[in-house]
Amino acid sequence: MEIVDIVPPILKNNVIVTKVDQLFKWAHGNSIWPLSSGLACCAIEMMSCAAARFDLSRFGYEVFRPCPRQADLLIVAGTLTWKMATPIIRLYEEMPEPKYVIAMGNCPIAGGPFADSYAVVPGIDKLLPVDVYIPGCPPRPEALIEGMLKLRQLIMHPELAEKGTEIEKKVADA
Repeated sequence: MEIVDIVPPILKNNVIVTKVDQLFKWAHGNSIWPLSSGLACCAIEMMSCAAARFDLSRFGYEVFRPCPRQADLLIVAGTLTWKMATPIIRLYEEMPEPKYVIAMGNCPIAGGPFADSYAVVPGIDKLLPVDVYIPGCPPRPEALIEGMLKLRQLIMHPELAEKGTEIEKKVADA
């Protein structure tokens, strides 16, 4: 017997039946709270996303949170030095689960123009698990919005991320 069979006939057209985990994924994917952690010029582009022209709140990414305990998305935007690595890791550890990381700009992805410097981390993925990479120097606000929508897609459909891992394994085995 299905749950749809239990619903009275008068309500059949007014009841939506779904799995609870799908509902949670939908709700979480549409209400992500980012933590503002701008380290350099990419932060200016990140801030412009919250302005009226781009309006991140229409996608469910409301106000940038000032406290890691209120956020579930860490956007690392700008040059990350080894001196800043410990505070960024601490911010990440203080965030509640589930938590996500976006690397915004060439500097957090691979060090950017300062990659040869002894003081620059040559990629945030050496310190934290990164979910979405947004290349550019600095990336435009549209690119950040596209990256956040990609993250939403990964939250709502985690099997897409798993398929990517399977493809990488097949390529490595070949």
